[in-house]
Amino acid sequence: MENIGTDILDKVLEAGRACDFRSFSEADVRKALDRERLGPADFAALLSPAAEPFLEDIAKKARKATRDHFGNAVTMFTPLYASNHCENRCQYCGFNAGNDIARARLTEAEVEKEMDSIASTGLTDILLLTGESRRFSDMEYIGMCVRKAAERFSSVGLEIYPANTEDYRHLHECGADYVTVFQETYDPETYAKFHLGGPKRVMSYRFNAQERAIRGGMRGVGFAALLGLRDDWRKDAYCCGMHAYLLQRKYPHAEIAFSLPRLRPTSSHRSDDVKVSESNLLQVAMAYRLFMPFASETISTRESPRFRDGIVGICATKISAGSSVEIGGHSDVKNKGDGQFELSDTRGVAEVREALVKEGLQPVFNDYVRSDRWT
Repeated sequence: MENIGTDILDKVLEAGRACDFRSFSEADVRKALDRERLGPADFAALLSPAAEPFLEDIAKKARKATRDHFGNAVTMFTPLYASNHCENRCQYCGFNAGNDIARARLTEAEVEKEMDSIASTGLTDILLLTGESRRFSDMEYIGMCVRKAAERFSSVGLEIYPANTEDYRHLHECGADYVTVFQETYDPETYAKFHLGGPKRVMSYRFNAQERAIRGGMRGVGFAALLGLRDDWRKDAYCCGMHAYLLQRKYPHAEIAFSLPRLRPTSSHRSDDVKVSESNLLQVAMAYRLFMPFASETISTRESPRFRDGIVGICATKISAGSSVEIGGHSDVKNKGDGQFELSDTRGVAEVREALVKEGLQPVFNDYVRSDRWT
């Protein structure tokens, strides 16, 4: 595991320890709403309980910031799960190495079949995912998937196990544009509690994945905390925002994105205890938007169609459509693998596109073209 000698993890953990959400007042929230540019303390104020009576005011400002920087455009994409083999034992994940599920890895021909099926919908932005197993999804395999995707799509994202700088450089040369890594939780004790085995137990290596990806040439990196994993979801949202904020200050050229996942039922986790409400999730998304107005925000199919259709009108700028979390879920692959979690929004590409148009938004199938890919 590569050590790049960065101190951002220490800074984020210290910021999290120092932040007391009970200390913020309604006056602090009003001050944050009056500022043109927010600092970390303003960001924390918007996440605090004191901000809850101001959600409508925050929504108005977040909507304006979104329209100012992104217009009415909402980018559509879909995930492609190439493998669900995993070496980690994450208690909340359907891919947990200890789970008795149908495991599968797409062959090269099946990868092409899946991608052709996705491309037929008109989508040109794809997110490639694998379980976190270097044995079943080594760099050669992932590189093959990326090259196949680059032949068919204008933007190729990755959500794989954390890798070294040179690995990310290789995948970028194959055609990958951006990397997303869910830190899950920024609390070391909670992190250790839920990650009982496998390489993912090394929290610092996972935390620094985005910085290694930027050093490897990726144009963009995505961040997320799995809200609901930690009892204090505000702390995880705050630390996630600070992680992105500090990294962008260090690498101003990097494109920043947030994902907005809540804990969902899986074969490992069936709790009905909802720790993070839709209102809580909206508060987090709006605080991200005002803290880092240029950052993209992705709303997952973990959420209901009603919520997804509403949040893209306020602050989310990227939405998945026609999603499947199964291995081979986009075509008639013979031996499919089980999915990672339960979907809430199963709508196809045409349905999501129509919903965006009804909201007065502009569905975007292609918002980025690498010139070297078409020369």
